[in-house]
Amino acid sequence: MYIVFSEKCLEYWEPGHPESPDRVYQAYKLLRERGLKFVQAEPCREEDLLLVHSRKFVEAVKNEMLYDPDTPNLPGIYEYARLSAGSAIKSMEVALEGEKAFSLMRPPGHHAGVNGRALGAPTLGFCYFNNIAIACVKALEKVERIAILDIDSHHGNGTQEIFFRNPKVLFVSLHRYGGIYPGTGGISEGNCLNYPFTYVVGDSEYLRTLKIALDDIKKFNPDLIAVSAGFDAHRHDPVCSLGLSEDSYITIGRMIADLNKRTFAVLEGGYGRLFPICVFNFLSGLEQY
Repeated sequence: MYIVFSEKCLEYWEPGHPESPDRVYQAYKLLRERGLKFVQAEPCREEDLLLVHSRKFVEAVKNEMLYDPDTPNLPGIYEYARLSAGSAIKSMEVALEGEKAFSLMRPPGHHAGVNGRALGAPTLGFCYFNNIAIACVKALEKVERIAILDIDSHHGNGTQEIFFRNPKVLFVSLHRYGGIYPGTGGISEGNCLNYPFTYVVGDSEYLRTLKIALDDIKKFNPDLIAVSAGFDAHRHDPVCSLGLSEDSYITIGRMIADLNKRTFAVLEGGYGRLFPICVFNFLSGLEQY
């Protein structure tokens, strides 16, 4: 297991914003203490961004002309977002070489669509460029089929928009729905399979549903699995909990590993005090096979 990371992602912040550098720093410290192997993240090229995003949107981020209620137009955010996307690409490349990898970077990305806000969402949801989508499009230069599993408690509307009706990609998402941002993912459509929860479900129901979702992925028989790894489904998350225990993340990692496919994961959300433990547990489960 390799952790792709750059301390540069800790340099920017918006006072009072839940997507803070401290959450990633605390996870970084724990993973270092536990002896995981780290790889340096490098920024992606602008051409990589244009594989999934419109030039108009990329230019808006680049020129600091992005106006979004919860996704701040911070100085230098274009470079930080390129670094996060590049980290996802590096994680994918490590996975294709046969090792599991996790991009421990910010900003997250799964809400960012082709032109920014995706599928009618009211905001960008803390995301600038869709890191996992960029990595997957790059991966399709080398493999035939990719499954994307989104375990963030918010629907990955940007990822769904980007890959909708793409026969080479299966998108599967487990998330809160009903009065919850981004308000999408209530039904499955084509190659986008959604498992919405309308209430806090806890471990047992979530893991039962995940088994069904992983059966979908098994039938698709992908060459590569990409995980949008959000940890805001944890029971103590202040933003959008699904009532999961920290131990459930070990099981989630193991269940994904049981598919015995080349796999990488990219950080999305997760804002609670036990976020670092959830990350470590997930990676421990994922690495055991």
